[in-house]
Amino acid sequence: MNAIIKLEDIRKSYFMGKQELKVLKGVTLDIMKNEYVALMGPSGSGKSTLMNIVGCLDSPTAGHYILNGLDVSKMPDDDLADVRNKEIGFVFQQFNLLPRLSALENVALPLVYAGMTKKLRLERAMEVLDKVNLTDRSHHKPNELSGGQCQRVAIARALVNNPSLILADEPTGNLDTKTSYEIMEIFGKIHEGGNTVVLVTHEEDIANHAHRVIRLRDGLVETDKRREPTMAH
Repeated sequence: MNAIIKLEDIRKSYFMGKQELKVLKGVTLDIMKNEYVALMGPSGSGKSTLMNIVGCLDSPTAGHYILNGLDVSKMPDDDLADVRNKEIGFVFQQFNLLPRLSALENVALPLVYAGMTKKLRLERAMEVLDKVNLTDRSHHKPNELSGGQCQRVAIARALVNNPSLILADEPTGNLDTKTSYEIMEIFGKIHEGGNTVVLVTHEEDIANHAHRVIRLRDGLVETDKRREPTMAH
């Protein structure tokens, strides 16, 4: 099995003047291709910091991070941005959609940076909207969509580049229970389609959809368990 994410003794500190605040204190983890992982932990456990490092939004203070064979731990910001655009699809709690663009245009946006022609961008965006059952809403703007529909647009946007990794940060945090289940079913399908999915959540019932649950506490891995997932009813 190929590890898509290889973290070796990852440490992250922030400095307030002379004071060092140690957030990650030596995290070592492998996540394999096509795994479905939930990252959990109480507030202050370091899970958001770890998520930012895995997502190449931040660099570790020490340690090595190999993403899909590339050592990204010491990369300059411009190179990191490149890796992010090519390798990672992000889904956030706040959806982060551009209000003036239609669902279709929001989904096509990452392809602008990939230098694709407009016609191809929109064709590809429509394909992924189909995967999240939203073709009938493709020309609606975010304010004309429900929270669940906005999150589906965000998921389609994360998928549009064919990334090696989907990273979702509290993706159901703003949604009601029924809509959360629908969104989790979509993540299940994405995983079945061959994608590696890493999900940050503090909700047990959301983590139950994953096949492996990694819990952080005080900047270290507390437990790392693989299990049979429960299917949404």
